[in-house]
Amino acid sequence: MSDETGKRAAIQDHAAYLAGWHDFQADIEMLAGSELVRTILETVMLATDMRFAAVARVTAERWIACRTVDEVNFGLAAGDEIEIESTFCQSVRDTSEKVLFNDVATDDVYRNHPIAAQFGIVSYASIPIYRSDGSFFGTLCAIDTEPRDVKNPRAVAMLEMFADVIGRGLETEERLETQERLVEQQREMARIQEEFVAVLGHDLRNPVAALDAGLRQIERDPMGERARRVVPLMRASLQRMNDLIDNIMLHARSRLGGGLRITPSDDAPLAQAVTQVVEEIRAASDGQAVTLDLQLARPVSCDAARVAQAVSNLLSNAVRHATPGTTVGVRAAVEGGEAAISVTNEGEPIPEEVRGNLFQPYRRGRHSGDEGLGLGLSIAASIAAAHDGRIDVACEGGRTTFTFRMPLVGAPVAA
Repeated sequence: MSDETGKRAAIQDHAAYLAGWHDFQADIEMLAGSELVRTILETVMLATDMRFAAVARVTAERWIACRTVDEVNFGLAAGDEIEIESTFCQSVRDTSEKVLFNDVATDDVYRNHPIAAQFGIVSYASIPIYRSDGSFFGTLCAIDTEPRDVKNPRAVAMLEMFADVIGRGLETEERLETQERLVEQQREMARIQEEFVAVLGHDLRNPVAALDAGLRQIERDPMGERARRVVPLMRASLQRMNDLIDNIMLHARSRLGGGLRITPSDDAPLAQAVTQVVEEIRAASDGQAVTLDLQLARPVSCDAARVAQAVSNLLSNAVRHATPGTTVGVRAAVEGGEAAISVTNEGEPIPEEVRGNLFQPYRRGRHSGDEGLGLGLSIAASIAAAHDGRIDVACEGGRTTFTFRMPLVGAPVAA
């Protein structure tokens, strides 16, 4: 391919931009969609009485219109390209000097210039545009087929100011686009992670179910002294694994499905569900005393299974952080217009600065060791929110109390 053929092949137009495959697509889109640039071009035309204004992307080999306001009907729109040798902007790029003339017929420098004659240009202004890092981007141009006073010092100062504004705006737009791309990448990565967690939780159910079946079979047969010591420990670990899987699956469904949803019933077996949770935790907690005080004198509209999961998370957390030899208390009662289920333990208080992030997912306390994923409190808070409720935290007199509260009246909604 000859140099001339290659040059012709590089010429692109407005149609290429509209189709989305222009070589300078990103630059054109950034300026063609900018209200600031449109306002600047219209202001330039009003202030100079010129009837054509444009911002052009200029390289050593290319001149491309990125944004135009054309009242002369030159026929140049965003994406249109003309040969660089046919423009004054090549000189602006090479010399870093602006090109200005009021009337080409009387101008000492540009009189009889072939470019002016080719396009019928009589008055002209081309101001270089630089990015904040000093690199050359292109030009701010104003053109007319009639003489105009574009070399007026006030007009020149305005053009230079607008070129500087556009240059600084380019950096801002590019930085915003970079940040938006990073945010989108992070969102996609988070989505992939949530899907992975959901698949992981689902696939863990089968081996855990097999272990549970094996334990049940062992418990049916006579066991020796060693087996009687080991099997309860295995049962406790299995319960903990089931709790972790439940938390993983619920968290993933909540994130991927747009929120946690519940299935309430008007007369939910809440007392039975809370009692079952307490019994399970007692069985899985070696030597930890757990008391239960039930005062649910009236029916409660809720999703009992989900509330039980929230209480299980709160109770497991309380047992794990309780001072050895102390008692963990669970109380469920109707208080005013609310159903309140509180879990209290004795132990080191939660620092004030930590309480604000307690219910964020994957947040773990300083003394959590290697247990858990940091999802328990987050899921409990989501279940409370799905019931139009909340979880309160109080640390007083060496005792920490988490209270799950939900209204007795009112339809639950999605968190």
